[in-house]
Amino acid sequence: MNLLPGFDDILAAAARIAPYASVTPVLRSAALDTLAGAELHFKCENLQRGGAFKFRGACNAVWSLDDGQAAHGVVTHSSGNHGNALALAAATRGIAAHVVVPEGAVRAKLAAIERAGAILHRCAPTQAAREATCAEVQRATGAELVHPYADTRVMAGQGTLALELLQQAPGLDALITPVGGGGLASGVAIAAHGIDPALDLFGAEPLGADDTAQSLARGTRVTTVVPDTICDGLRALVGERNLDALRTHRVEVITVSDAETVAAMRLLWSELKQVVEVSSATVFAAILKQPQRFAGRRVGVVLTGGNVDLDALPW
Repeated sequence: MNLLPGFDDILAAAARIAPYASVTPVLRSAALDTLAGAELHFKCENLQRGGAFKFRGACNAVWSLDDGQAAHGVVTHSSGNHGNALALAAATRGIAAHVVVPEGAVRAKLAAIERAGAILHRCAPTQAAREATCAEVQRATGAELVHPYADTRVMAGQGTLALELLQQAPGLDALITPVGGGGLASGVAIAAHGIDPALDLFGAEPLGADDTAQSLARGTRVTTVVPDTICDGLRALVGERNLDALRTHRVEVITVSDAETVAAMRLLWSELKQVVEVSSATVFAAILKQPQRFAGRRVGVVLTGGNVDLDALPW
């Protein structure tokens, strides 16, 4: 399931998840508009079920299964939000969810996965260990793998966010999402250009995990980046098909430092009055870092999640 979805797949996903996913609000802030020199429309997926956009893709994948496959449950590997989303989505269908979690994952996210009813499987904090453990669980249970970003059903589900945003804020000039594995960015790109092919698309990526920016610049997928960023949700290497979609849809990636991202997160907390996690704040950090790209424009800004580990804060 690693082919790119089409626009029709995203429309079908929107209908499929409608009974379960929230229609999240789009918020505005005059103070943040002034800081950015642009008209910003914040799509608040931190208010999505499970606290992140990931529920959209997970829900679409779960409800795409036929009854026979669903009976065996689903499995994934995740540092947090996708695992939580898959567990919640599986619960809507009454099936088992197995989540492989790397050591060192954010405690608040692990607790949420457990509360959602998933069966946790621990592994070393490497991509190879994640995939190997997933394969073991699949062999033992027959569960369907729902990859966090390299899954057509997941990408289609994430793309539903753009359908909603462009209905809520028609006439946008540009749209920006965070970029990690690329499931969100690719799904949004396909959906957004299905509605408005002239829309300018941007991605925001941590400097310490800039494999997507490097890959787009070099014209070939870069897999040698060792992530070093506090943005735990954006440490995954971009998927091959996801990168193809970003290239096809001319998504321009802006890299931001962790310090720039934390400063942006504090502004979102104080001015927008929304608790968003650090990975989400990369988009606002990118706008503040390169304001000339967005000056005077109407910009859709996707805030991807709000699952902050409050116990880890220094106050």
